[in-house]
Amino acid sequence: MAFDRYPDLEPEEDEVVSEELVAEDDVLVKAFALGPGAELDPHEHGDSTNVFHVLEGTVTVVQSDDEEEIDAPGVVLHERGVEHGARNDTDETVVFTASLCPLPS
Repeated sequence: MAFDRYPDLEPEEDEVVSEELVAEDDVLVKAFALGPGAELDPHEHGDSTNVFHVLEGTVTVVQSDDEEEIDAPGVVLHERGVEHGARNDTDETVVFTASLCPLPS
């Protein structure tokens, strides 16, 4: 078993690439890489808290009607039921993880 689960994700322009890093009964952690111009569409998790950990680059985080640029390293909390998404407005790849807990039933 490898302890390091950091993925090698290389998206093209306008592309979102993701990979599950941890999928257990009570938590899901996914890595997302957004190429320049890519967007993770806004969505919500009614029964789960979602946390972004920005690992590389600068991502524009959208929460309901607000948006803010978050530089790595950064952490963003999305409360249960709050619509959220992410966009890469830069010329570099952006990498972040999204942790979801508890898993929706």
